[in-house]
Amino acid sequence: MLAKREWFDPEKQATAKPIEFKARDGMTLHGFLTTPNGSNGRNLPLVVMPHGGPIDVQDYWGFDSDAQLLSAAGYAVLQLNYRGSSGYGKSYVSAGAKEWGGRMQDDLTDATRWAIAEGVADKGRICLYGASYGGYASLMGVAKEPDLYKCAAGYVGVYDLPKMIADDTRDSRRSGNWLREWVGDPAKLGDVSPNRLADRIKVPVFLAAGGKDRVAPIEHSHMMESALRKAGVPVETLYYDTEAHGFYTEEHKQEFYTRLLAFLSRSLGGSLAATGSAGDAKAAK
Repeated sequence: MLAKREWFDPEKQATAKPIEFKARDGMTLHGFLTTPNGSNGRNLPLVVMPHGGPIDVQDYWGFDSDAQLLSAAGYAVLQLNYRGSSGYGKSYVSAGAKEWGGRMQDDLTDATRWAIAEGVADKGRICLYGASYGGYASLMGVAKEPDLYKCAAGYVGVYDLPKMIADDTRDSRRSGNWLREWVGDPAKLGDVSPNRLADRIKVPVFLAAGGKDRVAPIEHSHMMESALRKAGVPVETLYYDTEAHGFYTEEHKQEFYTRLLAFLSRSLGGSLAATGSAGDAKAAK
């Protein structure tokens, strides 16, 4: 609740503004850009933060604690409602079908290049960070566009799509038909699974996951970590056996955000974390 987050000073909060631009195929895309309070909004280190889901989910205009935390650390934050997201009509949602690693991923690339072209982002200081599908998209982004990003952070992500489909079908979380219609043919999804593309990744990676996660089992992160280490990619991890699809213990959340800010700072130069009175991490000035 906002009432419990007294360390967020309303006078110092960043403002998110809606953005709109054309993707490479002409589709109009929508999202939000948050820039640090008091900055001129130009030539900033940028964190591209894809939302989870991915289908029929969206980022909304309003208070977002991660965007505020990152903005307070000096980063512009780009949240794209890539094709497949809700809020823009049925055709917008349908355009995301079977586009894991495809046009949904290209939308994030196009958004990144839009931010560079607009003069918002310093092209040499851009990272990806996301949770769940956002974790997948972050790792897929640095595999597909190895020269565009300086690092990637994946939080409770899925990284092997054939495994995801097999697990979901076996556990009856989603039907096999739904998965094939919206994710794709399992026989072809290895080509867009980040853990199988680790040799294409050339930048540092941070992985965080929970041992009780049934949505994105921790095995995905273990497999991703192993593949990265085999490929010689710098990787650091934060695993908690007692957490599930997201960290809820206050000490674990504090450690995660402290580690995340430190990780991003090494590639982008933003602020590190200080400890708030409520036990959460906040960006230090």
